[in-house]
Amino acid sequence: MLNRRPTIRDHSAEANLFARRAFISFIFVMMLVGVLAYNVYNLQVLQYETYSTRSNDNRIKVIPVAPNRGLIYDRNGVLLAENQPVYNLEVIPEDVENLGASLTAVSQLIEISDQEKDEFLNDIKHNRRFKSQVLKARLNEEEVAIFSVNQHKFPGFSVEARLTRFYPYGDTLTHAVGYVSKLNKKELQELELQDKEQNYRATHDIGKLGIEKYYEEALHGMVGSQRVEVNNRGRIIRTLELDPPTPGKDLILTLDIGLQQIAQHALKDRRGAIVAMDAKDGGILAMYSNPSYDPNLFVHGISSKDYQGLLNPDRPLINRATQGRYAPASTIKPFMAILGLEENIISESTQMFDPGFFKIPNVDHRWRDWKRWGHGKVDVYKAIEESCDTFFYDIAYRLGITKISDFMTQFSFGDLTGIDIYEETTAILPNTDWKRERFKENWWPGDTISVGIGQGYWTATPLQIANATTIMVNRGVHHQPHFVQIARQDSEIEQLFTEERPPIKLKNEKHWDVALNAMHNTVQKKSGTAHSAFAGTHYDAAGKTGTAQLVSIAQGERYDAKKLQERLRDNGFYVGFAPFNDPQIVVTIIVENLGGGSYTAAPIARQLMDYYFSANPIEGTTP
Repeated sequence: MLNRRPTIRDHSAEANLFARRAFISFIFVMMLVGVLAYNVYNLQVLQYETYSTRSNDNRIKVIPVAPNRGLIYDRNGVLLAENQPVYNLEVIPEDVENLGASLTAVSQLIEISDQEKDEFLNDIKHNRRFKSQVLKARLNEEEVAIFSVNQHKFPGFSVEARLTRFYPYGDTLTHAVGYVSKLNKKELQELELQDKEQNYRATHDIGKLGIEKYYEEALHGMVGSQRVEVNNRGRIIRTLELDPPTPGKDLILTLDIGLQQIAQHALKDRRGAIVAMDAKDGGILAMYSNPSYDPNLFVHGISSKDYQGLLNPDRPLINRATQGRYAPASTIKPFMAILGLEENIISESTQMFDPGFFKIPNVDHRWRDWKRWGHGKVDVYKAIEESCDTFFYDIAYRLGITKISDFMTQFSFGDLTGIDIYEETTAILPNTDWKRERFKENWWPGDTISVGIGQGYWTATPLQIANATTIMVNRGVHHQPHFVQIARQDSEIEQLFTEERPPIKLKNEKHWDVALNAMHNTVQKKSGTAHSAFAGTHYDAAGKTGTAQLVSIAQGERYDAKKLQERLRDNGFYVGFAPFNDPQIVVTIIVENLGGGSYTAAPIARQLMDYYFSANPIEGTTP
């Protein structure tokens, strides 16, 4: 019987095994296909907007566009502050992987000082990292070309063309027009609090001083934006959409640049200030403080050396016209005369004998007149014309400090004038409360006597004196001092500063005429203290000189300027107006440490008025 061969393969079992494996594989593949399909659906449908946006963020950028800053013109259309194109090397820190290494590499191509690096690194600490920051300003053509060739090596670095502020008249207008400079951390925080930060996304500068600061909002304009398509290197391929910025408003000032230059030339190297006002509306025709400085130094960031040079005893950073506190001296005598008349302390015909000094009953101290032998018989006209101190000592003593303070407050002494720059001080108009608070002392009659001639505790700014004189020549009508008359944008013109403060009402309006006629005599009569300075003019001027003593002279001693240090010598004042019958201009001059004696500030006022009336001739006269 033959043995059967054993079966080597079980085809049925293999087929079943294959079928099971194939089914499992099919299920697994289908599961993978399902997962893939779900992911495709998720990416293409559910998360379409998210990934589309992320894709556009890589391809499309929204870039803020800075507005052009408004220009500033003088009253005759002369450009005082303009915008000039410059090329800056700028960096977006967020787009730079290794900032330190990149700065080192860039420095090998373009010279970048240690100060520029330090300022840049300090700026990025206080600003958003996605905001472009200036590394080096004002590149020359060679530097632009060198960097442009190598720009592909420096992601996040770029050369940007921007308009930057330029002041063609340099130090002539600094304290009036001011300047712009880099935004700092404090200013950014203030913009955030005011919800204005977005308007400065493309801006690096902001007004820091003068008109530039006061009218920052009008001058700055509104930021715009553009949507652009970029390649993988961040280079702009094309502009997709543009929302143009709104440029700032142009400002037309009341300033006359010609008169301003005369003021600068007249002061020369003397410390002091000049204010010239339009008597008709309070517009500032000229305002110069000496010494001054070039505002262009601050526009691109002043160097430490240059800034240290400004921190000297002459204090050029101070606007002496609005921040200088000076004893107003005899310039306030016309106001004291008006108050004396109003309070019936004197009349137009009152006379007194001036022996050269004044004494309080039962007091040994003598308050001396500038004229040692006195002026003899004096009435209110002669007292102003020859600047008799004794006459006003007596008026002040009989009036008392309260009446003096209350009356002078109406002329804005001891208060801000409201001029359209922020750099202004109130100075000091003293009274009993002020002294008690300041020195914890009572007010004594002797304190009042010095105040009667604008000395003692009383201080004023040249602008306050000019403003008060303008009120007086307008017989109580108060025109607020201002620089800007018109703000212009395209065809729209906005008139500014048309409001007036309430006028000062006197009990007797003729008292204005007494003070003004006496100021006229001061210039026109040979015995007047300002006569020699205005001899031969074709216009009819009036004014008042003043000398402010800076150091006390012992009883019986004589003032000798030559024996004093230069900075201890008397200050010279002059305030005047013209023409007398129809005032057009009011001028106030302060010259520090002029020395007193026969030297006055009146000749400087003469130079300004000569120029003004040559450019604005009076009808019926020949310049």
